[in-house]
Amino acid sequence: MINIVLFGKPGAGKGTQAEFLKEKYKLTHISTGDVFRFNLKNDTELGKQARVYMDAGDLVPDELTTKMLIDEVNKHPDTNGILFDGYPRTISQAEALDAFLTTINSSVAATIALEADDEILIQRLLERGKTSGRIDDQDEDKIRNRYQEYNEKTAPLMGYYDKQGKFYAVNGIGTIQEITERLSSVIDNL
Repeated sequence: MINIVLFGKPGAGKGTQAEFLKEKYKLTHISTGDVFRFNLKNDTELGKQARVYMDAGDLVPDELTTKMLIDEVNKHPDTNGILFDGYPRTISQAEALDAFLTTINSSVAATIALEADDEILIQRLLERGKTSGRIDDQDEDKIRNRYQEYNEKTAPLMGYYDKQGKFYAVNGIGTIQEITERLSSVIDNL
């Protein structure tokens, strides 16, 4: 089982690359956003708990987010591996993921960050916002706020995984195919 955490700021191309990687390596793609939407839409017990925090304008606690992700992983016992997209986002989530994976005799094989200049990514998101309908991609101040939150909360994870020898940075600028090839080069050498 090969488990990969895909990192990158909004607009870095995680979702696009995840589609290619899951096909190429026969991985199960687990997106935090998709998991949240499923739990909320289906009014699951975890979704109901998350909604209380979200309705109050608060972030869903790490423990609850982790429970949702563990439930999702457990739905795929025969997978070749998991491609985590959007999780973990904090050190405590990374520690919880490591602890959980240990219980199923597995671990994170690699954490790969798609890196790109903020200004290029902001332009990507503003362009995407013109057609996607996503309000959070249409306001430059909101985009910059998301990047600040990423730098404060998610970027420290790079050091966490680097200490384990599991962190890889990949240039996220280029054609989709060029970026896929860079990511594949890392995965093929694990």
